[in-house]
Amino acid sequence: MQAIQRFGSWLTKWFTLVVIVWALVNFFLPSTSMWAKSYTNIFLSIVLFGMGMTLSIEDFKRIVKMPLMVILGTVAHYLIMPLLAVALCKVFQLDGMVAVGVILVGCCPSGTSSNVMSFLSRGDVALDVSIGLLSTLLAPIMVPLLMSGLASQYVDIPAGDLFRTALEVVLIPVVLGITVHTVFGEKVSKVTTALPAVSQIAILVIIGTVVAVNNEKLFTRETAMILPVVMLHNLCGYGLGYLFSRVMFRIYPQGFRYAQQKAITFEVGMQDSALGATLALHAFAAHPVVAIPSTFFSVWHNISGSVLASWWRRRDDKYQIPADSHDGKRPAQASQPSKLRKVS
Repeated sequence: MQAIQRFGSWLTKWFTLVVIVWALVNFFLPSTSMWAKSYTNIFLSIVLFGMGMTLSIEDFKRIVKMPLMVILGTVAHYLIMPLLAVALCKVFQLDGMVAVGVILVGCCPSGTSSNVMSFLSRGDVALDVSIGLLSTLLAPIMVPLLMSGLASQYVDIPAGDLFRTALEVVLIPVVLGITVHTVFGEKVSKVTTALPAVSQIAILVIIGTVVAVNNEKLFTRETAMILPVVMLHNLCGYGLGYLFSRVMFRIYPQGFRYAQQKAITFEVGMQDSALGATLALHAFAAHPVVAIPSTFFSVWHNISGSVLASWWRRRDDKYQIPADSHDGKRPAQASQPSKLRKVS
């Protein structure tokens, strides 16, 4: 088990690089992951079952203890990212299934990677986990609802398929994982140490499958604008998430302090792109290009999130800003006593 744990730590450290290498392997050798096309929902269910096994009643108590911040953070996520996706499709004149793919990843709940980035930046990890949990549990309702309202201009949205797939791969596995944790308690701790490695391998399989299925369409005129749009989507998500948290800080400064602002920034800007890719491959099976934005997002938001978390941490260290800072401003310099000139 220690070997698996060490492997999981190594994979977490180098995950972005591994994703890029794995994507290249599947681009040049698509047969590597083509076999998994029909099983992506199972692999994502494994990830979310593992997520459920790490949750306890305390995680739900946190939502009750700070409902305003959790609810507002979740609302911000489901408001900012979908509308931002629609705006970017308009600005870059994306159409058809490519636009549907961009909007789909924008309608997904926040990704588990945001928890890591919040931790690295010394953000409020408890708030981050709570928003991620609530947004994930709401996904079976929110994703088809938002897609029907925002993407129906491009194509008929299979809302029923989206709901059933999200229910099967999100809600049921998470609830089962929580149930297992509740029933067996500390006995599952030996298993949960292996979960990071298992989850990341499952996500790699999903990414490899999307790249393999879209091998001939990945870099064409039709998909040329997806990467810059995905990058802007993520970066603008960070910016608007931070702006939202700063506005809320002025309204409710006791709740939206510096650490909470970091958590909300990552929760708004980072998406569960593995869910987006899985929903695309199943609800839009005839158009696998819909899954490309989610795949690009999966690679990019890990890069941008790591950079932002590192910058935030270095800034705090440089200006000696404590993790529990009220507003994140530099501490006031001690005033120097003025020198009195001697009078001869």
